[in-house]
Amino acid sequence: MTARRPHRLWIALCAAILLAGIAHADDAARIKARALTDAAIQLTDSAQAVKMLWQATDIDPTSTEPYIYLGLYYNSREDYDKLIEVYKKLVKYRPNEASAYLNIGEAYMSFNPPRFDDALPYYRKAYELDPKSSFAALRLGEILARKGDRDQAIRYLKQAAADSTNPAYAQEASKTLREMAGF
Repeated sequence: MTARRPHRLWIALCAAILLAGIAHADDAARIKARALTDAAIQLTDSAQAVKMLWQATDIDPTSTEPYIYLGLYYNSREDYDKLIEVYKKLVKYRPNEASAYLNIGEAYMSFNPPRFDDALPYYRKAYELDPKSSFAALRLGEILARKGDRDQAIRYLKQAAADSTNPAYAQEASKTLREMAGF
């Protein structure tokens, strides 16, 4: 007696059911994380809200919303180490999120004194992901100018200065270029 081979259609059906179950579990996690986030932002108890937001990032680590609220919270308290922790967790699960790398860079720049060497690789990664980012170009230019890499600094600053869609960044880049010309 020979064993019957499973029919390909049956295998495909089983795979589809399995994938649907996984997708349903993912949907349930997304819904739970969203509910936690929504509840957290309604609370007046900051400690409880932060706890719920961190839980939301554990339940659905790819959802950006709880990270944004955590980032706002830690930034408002000037807790830059925690702010960095928030966005490093986000990039672990969303490695192509250029804004998260920019936020890490900005957190390093917010220390007193700014931690330029720590910020630089995050601005480079943000720029790599979004080479049209005038903000990433501006920060790269500023840091490279401080480090003495004049040619690269000028390249990035000129890019930022030419961006008419972001006049504040263009103005800051132009100012830095003028200051560099005075040296």
